[in-house]
Amino acid sequence: MIETTERYRVPEGTAVSYRGEAAHSRALFARAVKVMPAGNTRHSVALSPYPVYIESGKGCRVRDVEGEERIDFLNNFTSLILGHADPQVTAAVQARMALGTAFAGPTELDVELAELLTERVPAIERIRFCNSGSEAIMLAVKAVRAFTGRAKVAKFEGAYHGIYDYAQMSEVSAPENWGPADRPNSVPDPGSAPGAAVDVVVMPWNDAEACERLIEENHQDLAGVIVDALPLGLSMVAPESGFLERIREVTRRRGILLVADEVLSFRLGYHGAFHGIGILPDVTCLAKIIGGGFPVGAIGGSAEVMEVFDHRRPNAVHHGGTYNGNPVTMAAGLATLRQMTPEAYDRLNGLGDTLRAEIARMLRGRGIAAQVLGRGSLFCVRLTDQRLRDWRSISSHVRSEPIYGKLCHEMLGRGILMSQHGIVGSLSTPMGTAEAGAFVDALDGSLTALGRFK
Repeated sequence: MIETTERYRVPEGTAVSYRGEAAHSRALFARAVKVMPAGNTRHSVALSPYPVYIESGKGCRVRDVEGEERIDFLNNFTSLILGHADPQVTAAVQARMALGTAFAGPTELDVELAELLTERVPAIERIRFCNSGSEAIMLAVKAVRAFTGRAKVAKFEGAYHGIYDYAQMSEVSAPENWGPADRPNSVPDPGSAPGAAVDVVVMPWNDAEACERLIEENHQDLAGVIVDALPLGLSMVAPESGFLERIREVTRRRGILLVADEVLSFRLGYHGAFHGIGILPDVTCLAKIIGGGFPVGAIGGSAEVMEVFDHRRPNAVHHGGTYNGNPVTMAAGLATLRQMTPEAYDRLNGLGDTLRAEIARMLRGRGIAAQVLGRGSLFCVRLTDQRLRDWRSISSHVRSEPIYGKLCHEMLGRGILMSQHGIVGSLSTPMGTAEAGAFVDALDGSLTALGRFK
């Protein structure tokens, strides 16, 4: 059993100060709605009636503008594997900023980070940097089309791969439009070009038979298949045994490129998530932790595939970007990844194993049906005994379970920063068993307060 500690908990019944009438967060939100749609600049931080405005962060804790301190289990949506204001990252960034922050030319730092990543990730022989995971996926789609001469890409129903039109198809499809289970419709996200749906093959997660059939039917036009080894959009439901191996086999046989979305899952291991399960993709997309808390993205792959970006070749895929390889980001990324040794991953992933086991133990002890999902430093809990296998089973459960939207506020009141979309989060290296114990205690208290426990 992990250690629990009362000092991280706000007593039940204590008002959360950021919800007070005179709260600074309330006032900031009132200003925000006058200048930003719905008062935010990214939907992921939206919270009703208004979000907690953060003033500072240190280690695994953040402090809001009211002075309330909470343990951060979001880590800017998994991007801060070392937590906030890591001393080595801070020093590297400060040193770099004193020398200039952006140039119309490369620096040694982007070479160093490229060398580190190509040495660490077996699937990456060449790499290019950009500024977000969405950009990395966009470049991957362009690369596989240019390399194969084919137009279509495939993705999994419900999987999130950023905000590029071709990656957003069927991200939030619903019963009224999602079509047959073994042949999902390609449903455009609001704002996406409807015509893009024609060039996206949508496949059901964990249905190998259906996926192979769809790939075979479209193989003459299919350039690539985009896959995340532990998709957050699918509540981190793991691929069933042999599922990804079968996708890899049929794509290889048909000359279709496998695109690994490791934007989030690269934090699962020293060599990345796909190496950990023994699959070698053709293209890998990275972001989040490789920037050490700064905007970043990257696309890497075999030397042969990545040659499509070689500007010396005719018809090269154009790839500009004012801040690609930004030296401040490169410095932060290097300072982060150099600290993430195999031993550091082992310790952090071990803490994740402990946290998931203790959450499951607490829920069993309370007689609550639940599934504790995730791997390594990532976790997700769904309060159901219904089999969760794919997007349709997950979305059906979430639509029928109103408690997830309420949990965030309960956890905030108990000193935990957590997603408003459910019991989902990530760990950082400054955390230990005390913080894990605080999370379990807070979840226990929150579920009790919401009437789930007697």
